Amino acid sequence: MPRDVIKAKTTPFLKHGKPERRPDLMNLTDSRIIGGYGAQWRGYLQYYLLAQDVWRLNRLQWVMLTSMLKTLAGKHRSTVSKMARTYQATIDTPHGPRVCFQASVERAGRPPLVTRFGGIPLKRQKKAVLDDRQPAPITGRRKGSELLARLHRGRCELCEQRSDTQVHHVSKLANLATPGRPQPQWAQLMASKRRKTLIVCPTCHDSIHNRQPANTLT
Repeated sequence: MPRDVIKAKTTPFLKHGKPERRPDLMNLTDSRIIGGYGAQWRGYLQYYLLAQDVWRLNRLQWVMLTSMLKTLAGKHRSTVSKMARTYQATIDTPHGPRVCFQASVERAGRPPLVTRFGGIPLKRQKKAVLDDRQPAPITGRRKGSELLARLHRGRCELCEQRSDTQVHHVSKLANLATPGRPQPQWAQLMASKRRKTLIVCPTCHDSIHNRQPANTLT
């Protein structure tokens, strides 16, 4: 297991030598964050399963896991330990029960979509098949597709009624709070999700603009 490879793979997840969160991923769903980290980790691990000292990847695994939990904690304004308790799970594998971190997304009429990080033992596999492909990098450039998916659901995120939907947008999250005035429900919802967009029905959209000067909102 090349030492320089381990160092190179851990560098993107470090800041000043310590695991750091990824702010560019904090607008993604929890399932996509965990799935992105998990896919990248599986790519690294499966590539080096033929190595006698594949266990040396435990350093990379710890760094990626800590970075993932810090990213989730930053998104939810929580702590790493709380995120670990929330998403930790034990799964059955051919090597026995293994601890991993996973998130599930319920789907109507279909099994839940489960994304997972970990659960693979760091043991050499002499018969491993090497599939030499470049692992897909974790990127946060999915805002457009995520916004379209939210629009296609046809559900108002404010009143939760099914209807024709529109996008309410603010230029900055800081614009959601007005000094000396209580924060309206729609602003509280956007601030809690750390989103500058909100999918709303026409009625809720008109209500939002009636309560806020038009020059600060689009």
